[in-house]
Amino acid sequence: MRKIMTILASGLLASGCSTLTPTTPIEQPYQLQLEQKYIVEWIGQRPLIDRSHLSLKRGLDPRASGFAGCNNWFASYHLNGEQLSFGQLATTRKICAASLMEQEQQYLEALSQTERWSFSGEGQLQLWPAHGAPTRLWPEHSPASN
Repeated sequence: MRKIMTILASGLLASGCSTLTPTTPIEQPYQLQLEQKYIVEWIGQRPLIDRSHLSLKRGLDPRASGFAGCNNWFASYHLNGEQLSFGQLATTRKICAASLMEQEQQYLEALSQTERWSFSGEGQLQLWPAHGAPTRLWPEHSPASN
């Protein structure tokens, strides 16, 4: 009987040590890298038009840049932990097909509304607005981005 009580007590102690509480930090295996190019897969609830290759790259100075589908874009950014925001976005001024221009506008709007970032369990970068679905990007040269 004493042996059974010892086993039960050990089990309770072990299970109490291994549970996660909401305040327990979870180690993030992926980090937002400087000078890493990320390729957009989805803007909120919308997949990209085939072969449009929208992108984002975070520079050292802190400036970000990329391709928006028709035009190149650039902006300052502010990063504080998981909080991320972009300054005034500027673009080159080419004109493309109406569908590409509409998608470009959605992407630039999504960037301007970004408040935080995270990574999915598969390593997909997610740029989150205050409300709604994130813009989702893969690091360039990732198997999933090919």
